[in-house]
Amino acid sequence: MLEEHYSTADAVEIPAEVMVQWELPEGDMLAQWLQERRGRKVSLIVPQRQTKAELIEMVERNAHYELERTQRAAARNGEALQDLAEILDLPELPHRIEGYDISHIQGANAVASQVVFIEGIPAKQYYRHYKIKNPDVRTGHSDDFASLAEIINRRFRNYTEGALASESLSGEKPDLILIDGGKGQLSAVVAVLQELDLLSDIRVCSLAKQREEIFLPGESAPVPAEAEQPGVQLLRRVRDEAHRFAVSFHRQQRLKQSRRSRLEEIPGLGFQRQKQLLAHFRSIDYIREASVEQLAEVPGIGPHLAAQIYDYFHPR
Repeated sequence: MLEEHYSTADAVEIPAEVMVQWELPEGDMLAQWLQERRGRKVSLIVPQRQTKAELIEMVERNAHYELERTQRAAARNGEALQDLAEILDLPELPHRIEGYDISHIQGANAVASQVVFIEGIPAKQYYRHYKIKNPDVRTGHSDDFASLAEIINRRFRNYTEGALASESLSGEKPDLILIDGGKGQLSAVVAVLQELDLLSDIRVCSLAKQREEIFLPGESAPVPAEAEQPGVQLLRRVRDEAHRFAVSFHRQQRLKQSRRSRLEEIPGLGFQRQKQLLAHFRSIDYIREASVEQLAEVPGIGPHLAAQIYDYFHPR
């Protein structure tokens, strides 16, 4: 285990003393190997003095606690997945659950999120965010139904024989799609899956915020379930994570727009030069504090334009 742990470590991460619980059969060889990797002497020590012996005992206790915590979490996840399969009448446990949500302010900077839970645990390497491209979704005119339909179409339109397009970040088909919303949002997604001939392959449901009600395609009444059931709690975790991820990306887009909207007021400063300024200075505040000479150092920003930018932030 020690060899496996330190095989990928940098030299600076290898300590001069490695405390072990028992004498190792090949301790001398391991110490020599660690010394060669570190470039300096490394000793393997079995603590005998009280302080170091207590430290080893503490590490062992912490390892046991972490193992027990992991086992309890796995048991809870298994229970939640089993309960969810029963609630939704799924043929098997949902290995992969994908959650989707939309975020905007009155249609402005509309974005969507895709989060993925594997065996009931967030798998952030598969998360994805989308910018809504529908021209009808704009400032002053929001349409969550159309936005969800667009995202589901983009996610699954190239699905063929169990494989997903490279745009999806993963070739694995979800066992369950969760939509943040009620019957209207669910209907918009169901229509797209039907058009793509995927509704029989992928289960989908929605979770409404107000009463935490679960809706299934074609059902006018919510699924009978208690809000504190393990399966419902799992759906809420997926829904809340999709909402958090969507809101976070929406805030990023609003911040970018607010930066650019200020720079757009400067004559002669086009989109490309705005990007170069922000890439160089990282924020509007640093651009405002920069001198004419510092501004002129940015590629594409000559002395004349640098003076205009400076004068904009420092009006006489």
